[in-house]
Amino acid sequence: MQTAKKYDIRILARMCVFTALIAAGAFIRIPIPVCPFTLQFLFTTLAGMLLGAKRGALCVGVYIVIGLMGVPIFAQGGGPAYVFEPTFGYLIGFCAGAYITGAIAEKSPQSFPRLLLAGASGLAVVYLMGMIYYYAVSALWLGTRIGLWELFLYCFLLAVPGDIVLCFLSAATAKKLLPIVKRINEQ
Repeated sequence: MQTAKKYDIRILARMCVFTALIAAGAFIRIPIPVCPFTLQFLFTTLAGMLLGAKRGALCVGVYIVIGLMGVPIFAQGGGPAYVFEPTFGYLIGFCAGAYITGAIAEKSPQSFPRLLLAGASGLAVVYLMGMIYYYAVSALWLGTRIGLWELFLYCFLLAVPGDIVLCFLSAATAKKLLPIVKRINEQ
C-alpha cells in the first residue's frame, strides 16, 4: 500500500510541474502580430509524451481552469472573460493536442519518428482548433472579421515554423527522458 501512495504522489508531482511549466511558457514569448509565439506548445507536447494522453491533457485542463478562475497565467491575462479572446482556441487546442500527442506517443516503440509524429499530430490539432476559434470569435463576438489570408498568415504561417522546431525538440527530449521516467515508475 505504501508504494502505491508514493507512485501516485510522484505522478501528481510531475503533473503539477507540467502545469507550472505550461504557465511559465505563456510568458516566454516572441511577439508576432495577432497571435504571439510562446513556449506553451513545448510544455503541452512534452506533457502528452511523458505523462500520457489523459494525464497530459489533464495538466493543460488544470492550467486552463486556473486561468479562467482569474489567475493571470495566460499569455494575455486571465479570468472567465478570456473565453472571448480570439486566441483562447489555442488553449483548447493545447488540451486536445496533448491528448492526441500522448495517445500516439504511448504506443510502442517510442522511437524518435513516432514521437515526432505524435508532436506533429498535436500541432495540427492545436492550429486547427486555434484558427477556427480565432476566426469565429473575431467575426461573431468582436465584429472584426479577419480575412482568411490574414488568418493564415498571422495565426499559422508566421508561428508554425517555431512550433515545428519545438516538435523536434520535444521529440528529442522525450526520447531521452522516457527511459528515466519508466525507471522511476518501476521503483
